[in-house]
Amino acid sequence: MNISREDFLCDIPGVEDLKDKIVSYRKECEIIDRWLVKRLDTVLPMVMQRAGIDTWVVCNNEHNEDPIFRTLSPSLMMSARRLTILIMHLKEDGTVERFSLTHPVPDIAHLYTPCWLNPKDQLWSADKYFLENSKGVSISEKPETQWECFQRVIHELHPKKIGLDYSEYDAYADGLSHSLYMKIMDSLYEEDKKKVVSAEEICIGWLETRIDEEMDAYNGVVQIAHALIKEAYSSRVIHPGVTTTDDVCFWMMEKARKLGLEPWFDFETSIIRKNADIEGECVIAPGDVLHCDIGFRYLGLCTDTQEMAYILKNDELDAPEELKKAMATVNRLQDITLEAIAIGKSGNEILSQARRKAIEEGIDPCIYTHPLGFDGHAAGPTIGMWDQQNGVKHEGDYIIHDNTCYSLELNASVEVFGKKQPFSMESDIMIRNGKKYFLAGRQTNFHLIK
Repeated sequence: MNISREDFLCDIPGVEDLKDKIVSYRKECEIIDRWLVKRLDTVLPMVMQRAGIDTWVVCNNEHNEDPIFRTLSPSLMMSARRLTILIMHLKEDGTVERFSLTHPVPDIAHLYTPCWLNPKDQLWSADKYFLENSKGVSISEKPETQWECFQRVIHELHPKKIGLDYSEYDAYADGLSHSLYMKIMDSLYEEDKKKVVSAEEICIGWLETRIDEEMDAYNGVVQIAHALIKEAYSSRVIHPGVTTTDDVCFWMMEKARKLGLEPWFDFETSIIRKNADIEGECVIAPGDVLHCDIGFRYLGLCTDTQEMAYILKNDELDAPEELKKAMATVNRLQDITLEAIAIGKSGNEILSQARRKAIEEGIDPCIYTHPLGFDGHAAGPTIGMWDQQNGVKHEGDYIIHDNTCYSLELNASVEVFGKKQPFSMESDIMIRNGKKYFLAGRQTNFHLIK
């Protein structure tokens, strides 16, 4: 099966030991932008060919950006400039021409050839260079509006299919606003209007596919997440009888921010306690099981991790056997789910197969595994939701592709502290060249806090 099952708890360093590994903001931008060039040259042609769409348009206004725009633009171009239009055209030789219709912005000109001369603007030197050396569409010799330019450029490309970012089901592929959709349709020639289709397959393929450099780095990104949790789940942070769950939660969020990591949701810390139902903030006590859920973005890549700790009582050296048995059950459910994941299978097929196998083995499963990448709940095939265990319409029908990452999120209802309750864990995984890996290992033993 080619599945790595390393137990990282024994040798993973603390987050303080890894802080020098985290690069500066400037260096991070340089790395992300270098990866973007390769992605545009390799991933983009592949996903456009796979989708059967030769012309892709990403159109958005400043303050209302298409969610896919930030993954197509340089790091320091943090928003659209007024109305910004990107056009990608797949040529017969398999390469993609890239054009921009926007107000002069020098930091995008090396990626997208400017093709709109706004007579009211003074061109930046970078734009002049690319206009003079453009081998793509022609530049109008007479003044034209942005929409007139768009109409001309699209028509000169002689597209077979024009992909726009609208989708009934997938939010990542639905970033085109209604007003801009109407503007595009009003601008196109009648013969070009008939070629418009949803670019959903391009959007998902572009977002979910990882290049080698991203996959090489991802293991280290997730290692930082494990290190952050390990330090939070220690006597450096937790003083039983004093420290609260929110103290631990905010310590992790503040630590992440200080290290230059961007939390993509509010971290969570909760307690499972014998003879008590705990809700909200609570003081941590000996005998408690702690559960956390954290996720941050670094180098443009997101983590999503859930791990568990046990607060030892004075006479204990290890977690109780019932707790270790519960974790082993969840680990087995992870194995079953990972074994079911395969290239070409849909999320719903994987969900059905994994649940059937788990139930046969006496496990009470709940599987809600999701793609991971530029976002924590990312684009790609959904493998169950906590409230949809019989399959997920549309998103669950999308198939697994190679060189993609997922957050193996699930729980098993187990007998703990005299009652049946869900034990939840989440580990990040990668499919690379057909093989499956846990990123930086996974938890198989409780963090122990004395």
